Amino acid sequence: MSPRRSYDQYCSAARALDVVGDRWTLLIVRELLAGPRRYTDLHADLPGVSTDVLASRLKDMEREGVTTRRRLPPPGAAYVYELTGRGRELLPVLQALGQWGQTELGERRPTDAVRAHWFALPLLRSLEVEGLVEVRLEEGDFHLYVGAEQGPVYGDGPAPREPDARLAMDTDTCLLVGRGELSVPDAVRAGRIEVTGDGAPAKALREA
Repeated sequence: MSPRRSYDQYCSAARALDVVGDRWTLLIVRELLAGPRRYTDLHADLPGVSTDVLASRLKDMEREGVTTRRRLPPPGAAYVYELTGRGRELLPVLQALGQWGQTELGERRPTDAVRAHWFALPLLRSLEVEGLVEVRLEEGDFHLYVGAEQGPVYGDGPAPREPDARLAMDTDTCLLVGRGELSVPDAVRAGRIEVTGDGAPAKALREA
């Protein structure tokens, strides 16, 4: 195994970039914040990454203690990758980076890939309720574990159980909320977010 490349600078930011500064590494973290993922699932949701680069990054991340790999029990019997506690500590880093990069989005380019769950982290930062929240966009559904301290913070597709609230909105509204230009309560009052569900979070959002 080749030695880790380093900036050789006695600076915490430089040391952090030694670990997660390579291309694709933080996007792999973004995907693994949804919980354990198989290699094939990661590759499918990281359009543009080569199989060699993905395998190399995963090995580096495991070596650095950011991820771990384990084998699922039968009948699954497949290997999955997941974040360690140290890896999960990158959530606020990714959220801050995403917030900083919101102004770079602009109009979607014809070559831009998109997955519904890529909107999860900006929206997660904007919700002030706690519980399981399902979100419906034109691009698809995802769900958020708002306030979760352990386990995944979001997931692709519909919620695995009855959510505490369901939010339906268009992509423009989701982008505005993620950028902090529109609050969730204001979007609900303006009719830009439809809230359904009987849980406390749904009631709180409707009454805000």
